[in-house]
Amino acid sequence: MTTNIPDIIIPQPVESAFSSVSISDAEFNAIRKLVYENFGINLTEQKRSLVVGRLQKFLRLKKFNTFEQYFNYVRNDASGQALGELINRISTNHTFFFREQDHFDFLRKVILPELETRLKKERANDLRLWCAGCSFGDEPYTFVISMLEHFGLNYKNYNAGLLATDISAAALSAAQTGVYPEERLKMVPPALKQKYFRDLNDGTFQVTDILKKEITFRRLNLMKQQLPFSKPFHLISCRNVMIYFDQPTRNALVKRFFDITVPGGYLFIGHSETLRNDSCPYAYVRPAIYRKGEL
Repeated sequence: MTTNIPDIIIPQPVESAFSSVSISDAEFNAIRKLVYENFGINLTEQKRSLVVGRLQKFLRLKKFNTFEQYFNYVRNDASGQALGELINRISTNHTFFFREQDHFDFLRKVILPELETRLKKERANDLRLWCAGCSFGDEPYTFVISMLEHFGLNYKNYNAGLLATDISAAALSAAQTGVYPEERLKMVPPALKQKYFRDLNDGTFQVTDILKKEITFRRLNLMKQQLPFSKPFHLISCRNVMIYFDQPTRNALVKRFFDITVPGGYLFIGHSETLRNDSCPYAYVRPAIYRKGEL
């Protein structure tokens, strides 16, 4: 992937390949622009130390003495692999099962019963959920557990499943493997832990194939102006992702979500996030939950 950002010309300090590499204002701004234009992530000045910390080891590995060298390496890599490596290191993936429990309670008590009634009335069985920014998979697996527990034996009557996407190839690989340290399962009720996880006897647990087969994992950049879906979703969950976007980027993404949400469908965002009333096409339901109006 290429960009129209020109090479940055910065005097190169003499540093050992094994010393800590500092970042100049020009270097940080160039990387910040690269990340924003490709991924919509707004690296503010407060993120400078995060950028340095996340990339330092890679610079030493590649024997780059400056961030200028690293930037030009990424910019000139036509394959896009270097840009993918960059976002893998920059993106933050903090999650655990049943995080922000309110969402899953609302799913079980309100959304799934609504959908049962709706699909029966429409004589349909497609149940489409999308987890956008799925990180290491804790969230999409939690959604599937919630659906399986709600529908029980009737689950087989639905064309349900779930689409889970993320920009990070490393996170997606971990999600597909589905192995987690026990502390990430601290919110999982014991009965569900026994039912849906296999103890690997090394302090980790792996999700069962029952869960794996219900999720399609795909790499997707949310900054695509045209999202590649032919059918709209009953629920889109994009939690704790938009905190990294500035307001114009957030507004544009929410509009794209709205366009591929069925009338009466829902949007989940993180509890630390808010959508502005004057620019949000969804109706507010409760904190971090929004709904598209019926036709």
